Amino acid sequence: MKIAHLSDLHLLDLTGVSPMRFLNKRISGYFNLRIRRKSIHRVDYVRAMGKCLDSLDVDHIIVTGDITNMALESEFAFARDVIERELKLTPERLTIVPGNHDAYTRGSYKKGRFAAYFGDYLRSDLPELAIKLAMGPFPVVKLRGPLAIVGLSTAVPQLPFVAAGELGQLQVTALEKIVMHPEVRKRSLVLALHHPVEAPPSAVKAWLEGLRDRDALLSALAMQPHALILHGHLHRRLTRPLDRRFTHLGATSASLHHEDEARHSAFNVYTFDNEGKFLDQWSEVLQADRTFRREAVPESRWG
Repeated sequence: MKIAHLSDLHLLDLTGVSPMRFLNKRISGYFNLRIRRKSIHRVDYVRAMGKCLDSLDVDHIIVTGDITNMALESEFAFARDVIERELKLTPERLTIVPGNHDAYTRGSYKKGRFAAYFGDYLRSDLPELAIKLAMGPFPVVKLRGPLAIVGLSTAVPQLPFVAAGELGQLQVTALEKIVMHPEVRKRSLVLALHHPVEAPPSAVKAWLEGLRDRDALLSALAMQPHALILHGHLHRRLTRPLDRRFTHLGATSASLHHEDEARHSAFNVYTFDNEGKFLDQWSEVLQADRTFRREAVPESRWG
C-alpha cells in the first residue's frame, strides 16, 4: 500500500470577486498575498505533481487542508477543477480535509462552502458515525486495504492573524467510537487533519496557531496501539514520534516556492505492507525543471 500526502495548496482565484468581499478578515489576507507572499504560492507547482503521482503508482492520496487562500467561491471552484481535472483524483482515491484558510471567514464557514464543493469527496465508509459540522460530515473514514484512513476537520473561523484549530467535543466523541469500530480496529490507523497534534513551543504559539483541543484528541486515542498522524499547516516537511505509539508526519505546502528545502514545494510518500505495517517514508521535492528529487523527511519540530 502506497499513500501520497499533499497539503496547503493555497490555490488563489479572484475572478469576478467584488472588492466588497474584502471588507472583513480577507483584507489582511489580501495584503499579505500582494505584499509579503507575492508569487510565493504557485499553482504550476501543484500541477507538476500529477505526473509524478502517476509514475509512483500510489494507491491513495491524502490532502491535509488549506485548499484555498480565502475561502471564496471562485477559489473553491478553481481548486475543485485542479484536483478533479488536472490531478485526476476521484473521491474513491482521495481523502481531503479542510484547513483554517478554508474557513477563512464566518460567512464561508456558516454557508458550508467546503462541503458544497467537495461533498462527494467526504463520503465515509462509516457514515453513521459522522457528525454534521459546518465543514461537512466528519470524521470521514476511508477503509482502504489494510488501512483505516480517518479525516478530521480542525477548521474554524478565527480573528485576524489567528490560525488555530479545534475539533470540538462532538467530533472527538465520534472519533472515540470510530477507533473502537471492528472494521477500524483490524486495520492500521492513519489520521489526517490540518493542524499538527504536537504541542507548539509556547503558550502564545498554541493560542495563535495550535490545535486547541489536542489533549482531547490524544485522550480519544488512549486505547489505540499505534497510528500515523498526518498534518499540514506549518509549511514544513517533518517527522516526529509523539510517543512510542504515534508517528507525527507533516507535509509542506504543495505550491510553495521557498529557499529552505524543508519548506519548498513537495509531497510525502508512505508505504505499508499487506498487514498495514508502516514500512517507509520519503518526500518528492520539486526541482527547477519540474522533475522531482527523492529526499528523506527531516526530523523537525515547530519552527
